[in-house]
Amino acid sequence: MSLPETVPFLGWAWDDLLFLFFAGALLGTGLMVVIGRNIIRSGLWMICCFGALAGLYVLLGAPLIAAAQVLIYIGAISVLVLFAVMLTQSKSGPVGLVFHHQAWAGALAALGIGILVAVVVAGTAWPLAETARTPSPTEELALLLFRDYVLPLEVVSVLLLAAVIGGVFLAKREREPEETIVPAEPARERMPAPAPAVGTRELTP
Repeated sequence: MSLPETVPFLGWAWDDLLFLFFAGALLGTGLMVVIGRNIIRSGLWMICCFGALAGLYVLLGAPLIAAAQVLIYIGAISVLVLFAVMLTQSKSGPVGLVFHHQAWAGALAALGIGILVAVVVAGTAWPLAETARTPSPTEELALLLFRDYVLPLEVVSVLLLAAVIGGVFLAKREREPEETIVPAEPARERMPAPAPAVGTRELTP
């Protein structure tokens, strides 16, 4: 049994409903990443944000990029960030972050960027394409990555390797015990040995 072309009781197309769902989830989870006070929960919200973005890629007809989004960003980077935070977080360190004291500045910056994006979107003409663009096959994408853009790809791989090495180094670093400074004893004055009594011989070792 096939699904109807429109959503019952709403009259919307399924693509529009899914787009609204994934877009709302992307904005909501992204906001929770920024305003969250627990960095572990912010990392979990970031995973949900990446998942919503992968859903948008599927709706745009790019399943390969959606799969890469899930495998790389969710399966590798997000998990790496969570493990790095959990392994390197100090219990004696401050609980709050510096950005929590800049809420008004962040809100004003976000409002300004939102107004700028709205002005650009409203002032840009969006002509409809005559024919739908077919997604690039996997072979063409592989040629672009490993032939035309091989240098940026290698730079990204080196940066990820450096992040892994840094996380392992910070996790395995042992705290050196603090050296205890022992105060020096005052020098004792050497007293001369008493002179032997008359009629006795001095014992020599």
